[in-house]
Amino acid sequence: MAHFGSDLLISVKSAFFFNGKVMNIFTFFLTLGGVCLYFVCGASAVDADRVSVMEGDTVTLYSDVELNQTDRMIWLFGVNRIAVINKDQRKICEDDKCKERFKDRLKVNQTGSLTIMNTRTTDSGEYTLKITSRNIDNIFSVTVHDVSAAERDEMKRKSVKEGESVTLDPGVVKNPNYLMRWYFNDICIAVVNGNQSKIYTDDQCDERLRDRLKLNNQTGSLNITNITNTDSGDYKLKISSSRFSIMRSFTVTVSDSGSSSAAAVVAVLLLLLLLVAAVIYYKRQAIMKCIRRKRSDPVRLCLQL
Repeated sequence: MAHFGSDLLISVKSAFFFNGKVMNIFTFFLTLGGVCLYFVCGASAVDADRVSVMEGDTVTLYSDVELNQTDRMIWLFGVNRIAVINKDQRKICEDDKCKERFKDRLKVNQTGSLTIMNTRTTDSGEYTLKITSRNIDNIFSVTVHDVSAAERDEMKRKSVKEGESVTLDPGVVKNPNYLMRWYFNDICIAVVNGNQSKIYTDDQCDERLRDRLKLNNQTGSLNITNITNTDSGDYKLKISSSRFSIMRSFTVTVSDSGSSSAAAVVAVLLLLLLLVAAVIYYKRQAIMKCIRRKRSDPVRLCLQL
């Protein structure tokens, strides 16, 4: 703190005296304001990467460095330390305040990138990565938007009938600098990169979806046509930039169509009719056999049948 005060005092003196001359009062206050903005406010307002997500998303903040044995990395949320990476050791949420806020929703990988799972509005704020051995500060301003349960279900949970089409909307304004990847059962099925898009048709793509996928280059939305029961499951959208990535999940449930149900009913009725016809046929055959025998009391014998 003393070091900070001395630096500020030197900067104020430099602002007042320029080349040995006293500045005019307007220039002095203008320069002083810039000095205070730098020391007090810091560079975060200018240098912070802005990340906007929806409640429930998973966001990863990239460290953007290759770690070596001498690096020591610290992740801060505001002024509170939430993770430390030192050589092969990774410590997350060592204090009770961090544990209460994030509750096992933080991960740090081998490169030092920080992942926040199942984001909440309380996760909004400034995250700073400090690499002390290199004097590097990476700053991220994360905003988690509150979405009602009804809106979230309408967007992320889709219920359709067989034969219909369904569209999964990213729910974000498409950025030409972002890379969008769609996954089904953890297999990449489609990619949108700028104004270019690709639907995988090789062995990497699930054969069940082949020739039934469409991409909107303007929005990045994914459309599945002539949907079947095998298309039910979890779909994921990964939105990536050079500094962070966002993972958004969707659930698709496919039920039998009305025509399928009607066909099942018709099939059951036909089976019953065949069963009745078979019973009548065998009963008639038994009666005819009885008459042909011409026994002494055919009427009684036939009635027993």
